[in-house]
Amino acid sequence: FSSQTITGNFANVIHGLSANHLTDRVIQRSKRMILDTLGVGLLGTNTEICHKVIQYSKARCLIYSSDTSSTTWGHLDIRLPPLYAAFVNGVAVHSMDFDDTWHPATHPSGAVLPAVIALSEAFAQKRKISGLDLLLAFNVGIEVQGRLLRFSSEARNIPKRY
Repeated sequence: FSSQTITGNFANVIHGLSANHLTDRVIQRSKRMILDTLGVGLLGTNTEICHKVIQYSKARCLIYSSDTSSTTWGHLDIRLPPLYAAFVNGVAVHSMDFDDTWHPATHPSGAVLPAVIALSEAFAQKRKISGLDLLLAFNVGIEVQGRLLRFSSEARNIPKRY
């Protein structure tokens, strides 16, 4: 029996993941998930809610300044701080509600990919991020989301509530 907390154990598992843990099958599935998410996200950039979120984010950026910026999908003339680019792109992905899902109900890629891409663009200004680094970050994000769902008593009740 270890005296380590559940949170500490969880952090150690996540921190210990490396590109060596990505099997060919995981890489292929991840690429498919990423391609699907980008497609749905690009489609979602034309929704009314996405346009509202862009306007909100642009206004917030007048207050919140950042030395780094990331792409707003479908609007290459608009670059925002990574936090807001991830927010806008995540809304675009989910605004069509065609993004991937699993049970219990969650949309893993729409929450993870926009953040990973926004951060990879921000880091690229200081350090080059490889495709394998991006795939690892994406899979770690998916793993974290999946494990948090397993820990959540609310998630276990979703099927009973619907």
